[in-house]
Amino acid sequence: MDVTIREAVPDDWQEAGRICYEAFATLAARHGFPPDFPSVEAAAEPIKWLIEHPHIYGVVAERDGRILGSNFLDERSTISAMGPISVDPSSQDRHVGRLLTQAVLDRAAQRRAPGVRLLQIAYHNRSLSLYAKLGFDVRGSFAAMHGQPIGLAMPGYDVRAAASADEAACNALCIRVHGHDRAGELQESIAAGTAKVVERLGRITGYTAGIQYFAHSVAETNDDLEALIGAAADFGTPGFLVPLGNAELFRWCLAHGLHVFFVLNMMTIGIYQEPSGAYMPSVGY
Repeated sequence: MDVTIREAVPDDWQEAGRICYEAFATLAARHGFPPDFPSVEAAAEPIKWLIEHPHIYGVVAERDGRILGSNFLDERSTISAMGPISVDPSSQDRHVGRLLTQAVLDRAAQRRAPGVRLLQIAYHNRSLSLYAKLGFDVRGSFAAMHGQPIGLAMPGYDVRAAASADEAACNALCIRVHGHDRAGELQESIAAGTAKVVERLGRITGYTAGIQYFAHSVAETNDDLEALIGAAADFGTPGFLVPLGNAELFRWCLAHGLHVFFVLNMMTIGIYQEPSGAYMPSVGY
């Protein structure tokens, strides 16, 4: 199969979005799961955002002028995040996914990125095997939690919109937990008005940055994360990601009426430090 990999351009978003929806919906149906995205439009809008973002590198696979799939590399912070990767169902099992994956890994190597991470849907054995062959290690499993907003205010935990003055405290917290910051994502989220912090005893003890599935959270304790979750107005689809290794937080979510959408594996290449605090990853890491 004569496939060309090229950088994504704005005109690609509709076809790449359609493929993203159909690829994930077909895979989910095959395994008895609901689709990740409720419609083509719901998948295409994030793809449009990814392609147009100045700090996210996107590629498409093409044959005879027809797009076969796409992949992305989020370069906003110290560690790069790969995905979502999607291949048209009619072109799967023909090494297109491998070509798209290798293209963004080559990009990361050219930029000397210290690490690349992704979250992979656990029921997709083929992608798990592909990433392992390319050098990714599995670091943990996460439940995508969804449901109605909890509407819980915890006494002593003040959740508010993050401001530019909070950046240093949030970055320092992320470094303590992960060994690196996510300053690019945090700064962008604060500017967009989507970042939240939780204050306890007059200091910042947790934050959330990003939009729904593309948001990550870092905190000192599970109580800080629970305050952020409890204050959320909307979880979106497919929700937010809870480390299954954090049994206390996982049970808390279940006790408050939330449900597991599916399970994902975090996989990494390059530097990795086991987190030393409470956190929830984005779909990237």
